[in-house]
Amino acid sequence: MNLLVVGASYRTAPMSVLERLAVPIPTVPEVLAGLLSQEYVREAVVLSTCNRVEVYAAVSTFHGGLSDIAGVLAERSGQTPTELASHVYVQYDADAVRHAYRVAAGLDSMVVGETQILGQLRDAYQLATEHEAAGRLLHELMQQALRVGKKVHTDTDIDRAGQSVVTAALGVAAGAFGGDLAGRPALVVGAGAMGSLALATLNHAGAAPVGIANRSRERAARLAAAYRAAVVDFADLGPHLSTVDVAVFATAATGTVLTREAAAAAIARRPADTGPLVLLDLAIPRDVDPSVADVPGVELVDIERLGASLRGGPTALDIDAADFIVAGEVEAFCTWLRGADVAPAVAALRTRADEVVEFELRRLAQRRPELTAEQRADIARSVHRIVQRLLHSPTVRVRELAAGPDGDRYASLLRELFDLEVPRQVQADNVREALR
Repeated sequence: MNLLVVGASYRTAPMSVLERLAVPIPTVPEVLAGLLSQEYVREAVVLSTCNRVEVYAAVSTFHGGLSDIAGVLAERSGQTPTELASHVYVQYDADAVRHAYRVAAGLDSMVVGETQILGQLRDAYQLATEHEAAGRLLHELMQQALRVGKKVHTDTDIDRAGQSVVTAALGVAAGAFGGDLAGRPALVVGAGAMGSLALATLNHAGAAPVGIANRSRERAARLAAAYRAAVVDFADLGPHLSTVDVAVFATAATGTVLTREAAAAAIARRPADTGPLVLLDLAIPRDVDPSVADVPGVELVDIERLGASLRGGPTALDIDAADFIVAGEVEAFCTWLRGADVAPAVAALRTRADEVVEFELRRLAQRRPELTAEQRADIARSVHRIVQRLLHSPTVRVRELAAGPDGDRYASLLRELFDLEVPRQVQADNVREALR
């Protein structure tokens, strides 16, 4: 079994491609089922955020797994695998582990060092677990990635700027008003994790009054109560925009939330001397029609523009320190992985030895019926002890060799040498015991 990551991010794909690839939470189970129905995909986790869509998978072969995953993503994006190829990246085995750890640590984020990705990765892993899409390999990878992400933030100053995509976007908005949002009326559209963070950040910045709109009014009301905000009816979104200076859009909608016509109508209702209406579209797919940027009096900032405007962040020393931690943790995982690969073969070898001993003991009982039960028990104990002693040194040694350089070949050599059959259920059932 091998690890494979296939994904697209703000680094490799334009917004139009990321929008088509985006997997809203309600559709994740369907995508997971589609991946697991493929011939070479055994486990899967789907991570879809405002600036990346990635599939983490355990596959039986590299090329087969890559073809399967690319096919699912291509179908989702409405492109052929060939058309999509120029926008995706592929990471395999150790590189896949390194990528997962760097993502969890915020090293691959648009805002380097941001911590929001940890929660997003945890949610993706939880969904995969709930739908039985994560097995032994991805359980270990995801748990370790979350641990490494926390370790990087604890042991380095990678997050010294304290930024996230939300805080960075609101920083851009503040620039339109002399660097300060205090006293500026604002609206948050969407009551998910980003909406909650936007409310908290606006509250801290002194923006007022602040409203929140969401299709589920009950959810909006809970957030409003926590941050002293007003609930705005989703149906009144357009009219309410005319009363604010900043609006953050962060819904999970699959279609446009704000049209050019609605934005133009809001601008027409605003007093002439109130300055620009700054719209921050942090959703993937986009909540705001891109043509809204052409409406006079509107300043539209989406993920694409935000990425181009970000500057500063952690120092090179911070990033080097984080990468040093990641490198050590990757090696530790690969050592575990090599040991995990050889464990089923070791378990199968011990099972084969037990079967041979039991067969020979039955033959002995048939040939020597005069032996007493006590004598047969003594012989059985002696033979089992001899076999276990003979197997002890080579099985311990093969585990040691498997943990070293080129260790992944020892599992296949052991299977070939002893002609072992290692069915998938043996791997699943015996791996933990064999690794003791």
